[in-house]
Amino acid sequence: MAAQQTLSSPATVPAEPQTLDASDRILQEITVVGQCLEAMDLKITELYAVSASIRSDRACFSEKVADLDQRLTTVEDHIGMLPEHDAELQTLREKITDLEDRSCRDNVRFFGIPEKRKVLISKHSFKVYYLSSPV
Repeated sequence: MAAQQTLSSPATVPAEPQTLDASDRILQEITVVGQCLEAMDLKITELYAVSASIRSDRACFSEKVADLDQRLTTVEDHIGMLPEHDAELQTLREKITDLEDRSCRDNVRFFGIPEKRKVLISKHSFKVYYLSSPV
């Protein structure tokens, strides 16, 4: 506002120096505005770079979310089958136990004979066979 008053009051300053002084000020202001625009251009360029980086990260996260969604769907589908698998596993365990019990019925068990050496086992088994054979 003060700059406008000095420019509009012709009584204090002659017309020609006032024009040069005003044009210098305008030139300085234009230079300052140009510098501000350059700084804004740099910041806008930085914003574009950050925006591109954010888009890239978002695309990566979108892929990860889609993958996790598919994996979660697969897990949820398989959770429904768990009771069936548990029942089948229990049935198989019972069958294995039954088969093991049946296979052990006719086995002969020897107590007190170490199983570390085959020679000792064959020697002792021969003695047992000899003792158990009819006379």
